[in-house]
Amino acid sequence: MAESLLNIGKIVRTHGLRGDLKVRLNSGDPELLLTLKQIELCLPTGESLSVNISRQVLHKGQVLLHFKGLDSIDRVEPLVGSQVLITEDLLPELSDNEYYWGQLEGLQVVDRERGAIGQLQELLSSAAHDTYVVRGRFGDVMIPAVQQFILGIDLEERIMQVELPEGLIPDEQ
Repeated sequence: MAESLLNIGKIVRTHGLRGDLKVRLNSGDPELLLTLKQIELCLPTGESLSVNISRQVLHKGQVLLHFKGLDSIDRVEPLVGSQVLITEDLLPELSDNEYYWGQLEGLQVVDRERGAIGQLQELLSSAAHDTYVVRGRFGDVMIPAVQQFILGIDLEERIMQVELPEGLIPDEQ
């Protein structure tokens, strides 16, 4: 069985003229990318590409990657927008009640009072805390990713149970 790949970030732009690419991680410690020798990319076209990393460096809080054999901006520009994927076994072990974004993306979100409200589609990071974006019957609902609102996560059933505060979404729609 093929190992499960997790989306850990996105190539957001080129850097310089020699083929460096800037990666924005979904969350977590950028040090993770500084130890890897190979990653998988899901290109904007939907194709998959396995690439060998020849150099990686931390630059202003983000990681710059350089891939073996891709030594010019022209060669790497088509990779901008690609999702960065790695196998789960390369990820550091998390403590209880911690998850990687790739494990949570696409979960069905169910509120204790309102029932199913939609699917977890996006993660926004800020200095204060992460915020989950759930798309569904109430449009885009932004839920602070803090323990007081998240009742439980069942990865096997692909469900996140929440208890949303009053006013976060309309009473009826």
